[in-house]
Amino acid sequence: MKPVCKYLFKVAGLVVILSLFAFISEARAGSIYSYVDKNGVWHFSNVPTDTHFTRMEFTSKSATLYGTSRHKHHNRNAIKKTYRSVVKKAAKSYGLDPGLVKAVIEAESGWNPYAVSPKGALGLMQLMPDTAQELMVYDPLDPEENIWGGSHYLSMLLEMFNGDVINALAAYNAGPGAVTRYGGLPPYRETVNYVQRVLKFWKRSN
Repeated sequence: MKPVCKYLFKVAGLVVILSLFAFISEARAGSIYSYVDKNGVWHFSNVPTDTHFTRMEFTSKSATLYGTSRHKHHNRNAIKKTYRSVVKKAAKSYGLDPGLVKAVIEAESGWNPYAVSPKGALGLMQLMPDTAQELMVYDPLDPEENIWGGSHYLSMLLEMFNGDVINALAAYNAGPGAVTRYGGLPPYRETVNYVQRVLKFWKRSN
């Protein structure tokens, strides 16, 4: 079998995804393997040619990477406890309710810091690579960087939509363009369900 993808590498410290996510759907039918070398370069392949490669496990929402010292099964409660203070500081810095940030994390990744969505969103708050770059988040899979970046982005969306939480959350999921185009919550089932889930988690946190 010929490899369909081999590399993911860093440019100026930012993780740049080449074509991995273009064939996620194909990967579900087969297997994709990954590892991170000593220089921090990520390698992906559907035909592992090195003993360092380990198989990526896919779910319907995300591809979770396992096998290296960094990418192991996450402990939700431990992650919550470890980064509780980071959430609080980031939320305070950007004028957010910490409970809302936690709710977004819950809905986006289920507190899995290594979650990768089929569309390429990364980490706890599922930042797209382009968004991460704009926010100067150089390692979206670093939980602390991701929380600060995601909180910053959420605050930007709230400001853009004049403090309207529903529109800001819809924009977080579907993009600000969709919210602007529809003049509010877009009629996308995924987005409507997403907003409802975040609001539910937010209510539980208060």
